[in-house]
Amino acid sequence: MSTPAHTLRLVLGDQLNPEHSWFVQPDHGVVHVLMEVRQETDYVLHHAQKILAIFAAMRDFACQLREAGHRVRYIALDDPSNRQSVTDNLAALMQHYRATRLEWQAPDEWRLDAQLREWAATQAFETRMADSEHFLTARDTVAQQFRGRKQWLMEHFYRAMRQRHRVLLTASGEPEGGQWNFDPENRKPWPGSPPTPPDRRPCHDHRALWQMIEAAGVRSFGAPQAEHFRWPLNRAEALAWLQHFIDEALPHFGDFEDAMHSGSRRLFHSQLSFALNVKMLNPREVITAAETAYRAGRAPLAAVEGFVRQILGWREYVRGFYWAHMPGYEAQNTLDHHRPLPEWFWTGQTRMRCLQHAITQSLDDAWAHHIQRLMVIGNFALLAGLDPTALHRWYLGIYIDAFEWVELPNTVGMSQFADGGRLATKPYVSSAAYIDRMSDYCKGCHYDKKAKVGGRACPFNALYWDFFARQSQSLGRNPRLALVYRQLQKMPAPQLDALWAQAASVKDKLDTF
Repeated sequence: MSTPAHTLRLVLGDQLNPEHSWFVQPDHGVVHVLMEVRQETDYVLHHAQKILAIFAAMRDFACQLREAGHRVRYIALDDPSNRQSVTDNLAALMQHYRATRLEWQAPDEWRLDAQLREWAATQAFETRMADSEHFLTARDTVAQQFRGRKQWLMEHFYRAMRQRHRVLLTASGEPEGGQWNFDPENRKPWPGSPPTPPDRRPCHDHRALWQMIEAAGVRSFGAPQAEHFRWPLNRAEALAWLQHFIDEALPHFGDFEDAMHSGSRRLFHSQLSFALNVKMLNPREVITAAETAYRAGRAPLAAVEGFVRQILGWREYVRGFYWAHMPGYEAQNTLDHHRPLPEWFWTGQTRMRCLQHAITQSLDDAWAHHIQRLMVIGNFALLAGLDPTALHRWYLGIYIDAFEWVELPNTVGMSQFADGGRLATKPYVSSAAYIDRMSDYCKGCHYDKKAKVGGRACPFNALYWDFFARQSQSLGRNPRLALVYRQLQKMPAPQLDALWAQAASVKDKLDTF
């Protein structure tokens, strides 16, 4: 029997923050518990790199805690004592250590929060949920700000956050540069220069860990890249990667924030979302680093504001939106879309070059930037009428930074408009013209970006008009779509008939495109 402990503290795989107040001072009566469980590997089909990264980072974190003098119980996936359930393992450990108190940090996903809360309510021992000490807002901050309003505009929330935290403000409290948002300046395609910065992420060899995961029978998809694993797995590595982004990528981030290019997967994006979402980094220090670069003249205001808006604005807003609309938000399907995902979502083998590149990159890297996710993959899914719940599970599984609190609103609300406009003010869709303007994907594509009908016509074009025609009752009164519907009304009947026939053909044969 192990030395008794008065308290067990559960540390989840996305709570790897060594600066949490739990870890200020070792206490021999406290055991910190980390566990690899099939409950978490199996609730959705995950990318191999996502499983590897979380397990490897958890193991690194456990080593850090031990080196700092803390007691740690680490349950590996293949441990014979592993019950493969968070609560079943906790029940056994409470008895094993003869502990009288259980603590856990507030989970970020509703399903885990409900599981722990409901289970704890039936236990005889004392339980307590602590704050994760990560976010800048409480779970209900967004709901409180927008109470009684039909539309929850992120821009209003973002301005309030800038003022509350004194970010990018002048001494008199006005926004730097005289305006709150510089988004119109951040929409340039990348012509191939300036050169993108080198990939200075650490390189790990996790072949042994991957072999263990496979031997345990865990299903996954995508390339594990276990021999040359390129993601930061602890706070020191994440801080080094943050500094690299600030010094070498942030100066050009704004200009090319929405650009896509087959010659560069990252362009000037930070790729900090995994480190942030598992809490190796704190959003406050990331925002401060970017603002410091602006004030030192090392990065332009438009780039810094655009980056800060993603973290101080969108990230906090989406989290609050998630907690205000759960449970049940994952089942939203206002547009009544039910078509299954084409097979090439799992292989990348499509003749549409934009989708081939974005999906193949996702399968190879477990990462793609927000415009690839929204305006290529999500755009096509919405136009083609794919099932938003199936798409949500695909996004949740494939991306290394995807945890439900941030992924679900982005997919169901922002990308698929499946909530009827609670999150977004209009559907984010386009024909081939937008993709061509913001990327080089259309060059050399099997399909003609300008053609609307015919065997070589780009599928986006007919699907675009078909989508708005099909959804005219729900979207026709949206003032942001007035121009689209005026154009639709002006089209002659023979042209419309040809478009509907083309769209029907595409949807009937999605697996072949």
